[in-house]
Amino acid sequence: MRALYSAPALGLVGAVFLLPVGQALWTSLHRVWRQVPHETPFVGLENYRLLLASDRFWAALGHTTVFTAGSVALELVLGLRLALLVHRKIRGRGVLRAAVLIPWALPTVVSSLLWGWIYHDRYGLANHLLLTLGVLAEPRVWLGDPALAMAAAIVADVWKTTPYVALILLTGLQAVDPIVYEAAALDGAAGARAFRHLTLPLLLPSMAVALMFRTLDAFRVFDLIYVLTRGGPGGSTETVSVLAYQLLFQDLDFGRGAAMGILILAAGAMIGTGYLWALRFARGAG
Repeated sequence: MRALYSAPALGLVGAVFLLPVGQALWTSLHRVWRQVPHETPFVGLENYRLLLASDRFWAALGHTTVFTAGSVALELVLGLRLALLVHRKIRGRGVLRAAVLIPWALPTVVSSLLWGWIYHDRYGLANHLLLTLGVLAEPRVWLGDPALAMAAAIVADVWKTTPYVALILLTGLQAVDPIVYEAAALDGAAGARAFRHLTLPLLLPSMAVALMFRTLDAFRVFDLIYVLTRGGPGGSTETVSVLAYQLLFQDLDFGRGAAMGILILAAGAMIGTGYLWALRFARGAG
């Protein structure tokens, strides 16, 4: 009987997930070029072999790893500090909470365009402030320098997504009973000791959820990078999702593009499974 109740939901999942993935998998096993639309010979794993043998693929994977590690680490640290700040009982706390969510509420394309203007070498706010403060002697081309473009993209992503991490951690903080801290204070655990031995352990589930969601989201980043740099300069910010876009819509190599999408999906599944196993292990050890 339960299976009958869940049949509509399972059918919907199959329609919106399994069918597109199945089509992508079929395409990845064939040579599908827009130039020859009527010829789709079966090539097996050839598209995957070509990708894995490509230096461009491994470079894109490296860029994606740098972006994911840098943005997620900064967002976790800053998000925790922000969550602790808005969790305090201060005047205007509701307005402060609403204000810190504004960057996250903005569409990614809008925030990317905003940061594109901030990084403008002639009219951008970043150069203006740093030149005024004497940090820079001359303007920097932030998005045109291979050594700076990835760091600039990470800063833009951290600005937008840190409130999301803070929101998840704030939910975890609000779930902690204040009596726990009162009892700890009676035993002499307050301030930094209470934060280390109570707050952090109790926040571990929320931190794991935030890390998992943000890692998965950052690993498949596309819109932020595409609006800011198009994967440039010189491919220095080309991520795996941007590479998949280039293969599909510029090179019109749908076979390799679909294979790239399947690899991204598989990597995301591995990342999610790893986090779930780590969380289960942490709970078991606790």
